[in-house]
Amino acid sequence: MKKFYLLILSVLVCQTVLSQENLEMKGLMAKEMKSYAAKMNAGNTNPNTLNYDLQYQRMDVSINPAVHQISGSVTSHFKPSQAMSSIYFDLTNQLTVSQVTFHGQSLAFQQLTTKEVKIDFTSALPANVLDSLTIQYNGAPPTNNNAFFTNSQGGTPVLSTLNEPYGAQDWFPTKQSLNDKIDRFDIKVTTPSQYSVASNGKMMSETILGSGQKLTFWRTQYPTAAYLVALSITNFVKLNDTMGTPPFPFVNYIYPATSNNTTNMANIEWTKTVMNTFETFFGPYPFRNEKYGHMEFTAGGGMEHQTMSSMGAWSKQLIAHELAHQWFGDKVTCGAWNDIWLNEGFATFGEHVANEKLLLTNAQFMSYLLDQKNYITNVTGGSVYVADANLGSIGSIFDGRLTYAKGGYVVRMIKWILGETVFYQALKEYHARPNLAYSYVKTTDLNASLLQSTGKDFTGFFADWIYGQGYPTYDIRWKQTGSTVTFKAAQTQSHTSVSFFDMPLPIKVNGTGGQVAYFALNNTLNNQYFTETVAFPVANVEFNYEYQILEKNSTVTLDNTLSTSDVKMDPLSIYPNPAKDHLFISGLKKQTDFTIYTADGRLVKKGGTESKIDISSLVKGIYFLKIQNSNLKFIKE
Repeated sequence: MKKFYLLILSVLVCQTVLSQENLEMKGLMAKEMKSYAAKMNAGNTNPNTLNYDLQYQRMDVSINPAVHQISGSVTSHFKPSQAMSSIYFDLTNQLTVSQVTFHGQSLAFQQLTTKEVKIDFTSALPANVLDSLTIQYNGAPPTNNNAFFTNSQGGTPVLSTLNEPYGAQDWFPTKQSLNDKIDRFDIKVTTPSQYSVASNGKMMSETILGSGQKLTFWRTQYPTAAYLVALSITNFVKLNDTMGTPPFPFVNYIYPATSNNTTNMANIEWTKTVMNTFETFFGPYPFRNEKYGHMEFTAGGGMEHQTMSSMGAWSKQLIAHELAHQWFGDKVTCGAWNDIWLNEGFATFGEHVANEKLLLTNAQFMSYLLDQKNYITNVTGGSVYVADANLGSIGSIFDGRLTYAKGGYVVRMIKWILGETVFYQALKEYHARPNLAYSYVKTTDLNASLLQSTGKDFTGFFADWIYGQGYPTYDIRWKQTGSTVTFKAAQTQSHTSVSFFDMPLPIKVNGTGGQVAYFALNNTLNNQYFTETVAFPVANVEFNYEYQILEKNSTVTLDNTLSTSDVKMDPLSIYPNPAKDHLFISGLKKQTDFTIYTADGRLVKKGGTESKIDISSLVKGIYFLKIQNSNLKFIKE
């Protein structure tokens, strides 16, 4: 949801340098934490709402941004999963329900102290039959959550909403459990005519009514989590444009002062550039049939409201983060707050992509990654996954170091393991799978999708990096004998929850004449030896040379006491897999003949290898590499 390492105060103290973007994000995290605290004990699910599928809601309300109040109705279409004699909706008891109408007749209801409205039917409804009812309500929404808040900009009232995670119930009756998205939503808001209403989906109409009133109608036909439904109301400047190829609407509702700020306007325009980049790497924008854009609010930071992010600041980093959420957080949404890293970690990785591809030089990007790595490893423990026992802790849910920064770096490490081409294709397939698209996901779903896309099982990886705590420190030692370089990799862990981090180790070998060779040592056990062939005198060895993995205080040492007799005959392995241009062999101790066969047994390549095989001429498909009496399966991408 809200941003990146919008760090809480204790985290801020740990940072040596804070960018302006981070400072902009700070205020929103505080509001998001406040919203969560109000219903923390509810956990992820209201069990009273699990017996029906909420398919459609129509909101028809009156709001004056100068007055902290709401009145009107919400009609809900639902399909019971079993016969039911009553139905529950999440709704604060600080709002007053005046009537519930069902097929033209009033039903009995109760407003409960558990922030629910319980509605009793005169006879049980059958299972699997679509039905509907309308709840009329009014009152002043609670202010402690900041889910429905009034303020002013330029002397003009502004009212905005910010639901994540449990604030939707503060201003409309709905279903907040993370297991049932609302398939379609109509939002009709009547305001004094001088105001404009920004919201999700597509603008259907604006109608001037009598008595100086205006009716604004937005409609979204994409499944939406209740916490992603939002609106903002004030005297907006409306900017209607298009973006993308083929083009779709790019709609911004901004304050008059923002429209006169050249830097902010340039950054809003830059959204088109980062959209093109994200579509290249993540796949088509998920809500093309409606729009993307921004609605300004006074909360500070940003919030990824579906199709129209709410913005309290206009840095490019913040714009990129909220846009990335449209794929990761909105199209696929964490199915439990324990797995919030699937929203925030991926959105933070979106910042990585924007920084790497658009905003920073390579040297600047390396500096950015180093800052991230140092920040994450500043504390020795803490898991990205939020354990059930910690759901009552605000800092555990919205932890800038773990949920945002480490979550984002975990995604970067997946990219390192798979290789860029395979990784981005796997990302596209992840959020496009029929059982995941526009639905809820958990870490196990991501793992299953990666396995299906790449053949790589990340169960152990997630056990270490998501459910486990801490990071490794490496002692890399090396020695050159002729054309053979021997490496020894020792590892210690910062936390006892992980006994060993299995990771391919990024190694860069620099020659005395400027030559360079790169290796990925498939480190699966402690004090592991590797040998690689290098056809030039080695000047030095660099480890984690582009900060591909998380580690801290690792060392690289020339150690002429290493003995090749200590090299264990580790099983042969190949990497990356799938591979595009070259295949590397780990555990190979000498030059060896090899053959490559197709899956149906045809010989397509043979030769002698040292540790690297050129496969660029092979067509895409499944192959077997036969070497030293081993048959190793790989995929050519």
